[in-house]
Amino acid sequence: MFEPNQTPTDAHEDGPRMTRRLFGTDGIRGTANQDPVTADTALRLAMAAGSTVQRGDHRPLVVIGKDTRLSGYMLEQAMTAGFIAAGMDVVLLGPIPTPAVAMLTHSLRADMGVVISASHNPYDDNGIKLFGPDGYKLSDAAEDAIEAALDAGTEQLRVAPDKLGRARRLDDATGRYIEFVKGTFPRHLRLDGLTVVVDSAHGAAYRAAPRVLYELGAEVIELGTAPDGFNINDGAGAMAPAAMQAAVREHGAHLGLALDGDADRLVVADEQGQLVDGDQLMALIAGALKEQGRLRGDRLVATTMSNLGLERHLAKLGLTLERTPVGDRYVVERMRATGANLGGEQSGHIILTDHTTTGDGLIAALQVLGVLVEAKRPASEVLSVFDPVPQVRADVRVRDRGVLDTPTVREAVAATERALADSGRLVIRPSGTEPLVRIMAEGDQPAALERVVNELAETVRTADPDEREAAS
Repeated sequence: MFEPNQTPTDAHEDGPRMTRRLFGTDGIRGTANQDPVTADTALRLAMAAGSTVQRGDHRPLVVIGKDTRLSGYMLEQAMTAGFIAAGMDVVLLGPIPTPAVAMLTHSLRADMGVVISASHNPYDDNGIKLFGPDGYKLSDAAEDAIEAALDAGTEQLRVAPDKLGRARRLDDATGRYIEFVKGTFPRHLRLDGLTVVVDSAHGAAYRAAPRVLYELGAEVIELGTAPDGFNINDGAGAMAPAAMQAAVREHGAHLGLALDGDADRLVVADEQGQLVDGDQLMALIAGALKEQGRLRGDRLVATTMSNLGLERHLAKLGLTLERTPVGDRYVVERMRATGANLGGEQSGHIILTDHTTTGDGLIAALQVLGVLVEAKRPASEVLSVFDPVPQVRADVRVRDRGVLDTPTVREAVAATERALADSGRLVIRPSGTEPLVRIMAEGDQPAALERVVNELAETVRTADPDEREAAS
């Protein structure tokens, strides 16, 4: 399956999209203090975004949260200045998970929410994600309107001196989020008697994650709770779970949890320290919701990267797996369109719309823990839900992700799909945040998968993007 680049100019379900310079598949992201992740761009972006929510005498409100990167201070202050200049009041939340910003945007009846984070990337990257008043990420159309306002210039967006906004801090933001998350755990259950390792990646959940688990009764082994501005995701959290796995074995814990920098992603290890991916977690939660009569539409929404074994398992339960392009925003879009209440990605983004509007690693963890408590069996038995089909992956660094549009690569993709035929599946796509082409093949014959993926990776690596002009 060929997944074209989602940005900047391809067609969308609502028709052709404008050329997009800033917004990718998950907001704006790049190296901190380099274009476009600069204080100047952040200030102007805030003014442009603020202009799109002005209506009559209404005094618009925006909430801003961030993770623990050093550059967060720069971007937070710049965006605050921009929103104030555009006549918006600002509520600053400080370091707090992405899903907490989504929740508080809706709870505080704000007109917009902002997350300053580069999620699982290292500290020297940063990014900006925007949420609407309903707590969902802004639509493509809303982001296009902001870019159009930015392109038109911000001079006319400045309000009169008596219309300037004000800024304040919400001191109990983390406490509000903790109580909200605890409220998603089954009321008749407790975590008493369980030892749980949690690695917060020195990121946005470094305070919330251990407290949620402790207050629900668990003995908590904390990792990744000493952010210094530089160590977010550095050998810690969902992107580097080895320390969490080792701690599970060392302490004889019942379960290990690892979050990424903004805590919207979850990786789990069983009591033996073996990793459990998002596909297994989604299968577990889907089965539990189905048994409770709470799985809407008898469907799970996941991406093209989810394992074929998951699809086969769901079919045996009479459930449907719907696939979307990679990216949690596309999963959420499909969930909203179909009324599904469970979706996610193999990487650990799990969305439970009965509780939240975006991926939430802590809420997902509590659903897993709830099943584990009720099962009264070891995690290794409970969390291994289906037998995965072998997958082989390759990430190819490229200077131009448009290399996928060249005749050479397209022909190689078609040949690979023919080679797999009915015995497997191919997904090739550009990364939405890095100069990479990602290749994944799955099927029942691992040796054949290795061969076709290596051959295709070499073709992508050596292809010349200028072939596009020569072929047109």
